Amino acid sequence: MERKIIQTADGSVTIHLPEWNEQYHSKHGAVQEARHVFLKMGLHKLVDDRSIEKIDILEIGFGTGLNAFLTFLEAEKLKLKIDYTGVEAFPVKLEEIERLNYPEVVSASEKDWVFNAMHQQEWEKKGDVSEAFQLTKQKKDFKEIRDEAAYDLIYFDAFGARVQPELWTEEIFSLMYRALRSNGILVTYAAKGSVRRAMQANGFQVEKLPGPPGKREMLRAVKS
Repeated sequence: MERKIIQTADGSVTIHLPEWNEQYHSKHGAVQEARHVFLKMGLHKLVDDRSIEKIDILEIGFGTGLNAFLTFLEAEKLKLKIDYTGVEAFPVKLEEIERLNYPEVVSASEKDWVFNAMHQQEWEKKGDVSEAFQLTKQKKDFKEIRDEAAYDLIYFDAFGARVQPELWTEEIFSLMYRALRSNGILVTYAAKGSVRRAMQANGFQVEKLPGPPGKREMLRAVKS
């Protein structure tokens, strides 16, 4: 499948798949979307509600590593310890990674080594990105996730239901519910009714929230 690096509205880039007319991040701003959906509505919500300093995060769709990198930067500011697991069935190629401009766009060029280290880290092995940030990358299908009560927060950043509806089913959200601890949070850019109902069918308490630039709404789900 053809893949193109394109610039989004906030100056950051993403990977575009012309055959699907889909991209890894919002064309309205890759960084803006990640900060709003996953940091503001996910990480900050968890910290504000529970005042915890050690957080276990699962990302569904590690992709370009943008969410992991932004989480690393935010964790430094908030003095958090993060154990981050990113699941990805089809890892991004090294030549594509080299063209991603996230450290520069977020004025963290001095942390470029962190972004590179995340992508250079060996798959299936936990590594220390820093003293406070551990990363594990798992190459597998989302349906293969079997964790139980292992995470406080899930970033659900799979390709959209329009192109991969099988990733947004009751079956998948059953696995997500099981993987979260009690009162754990799942956030996603998606807001479709079918997605919300699939979450609710598994026991999630779901709320619609204002979406990132270019998108009216998003969803946040909590394991009761």
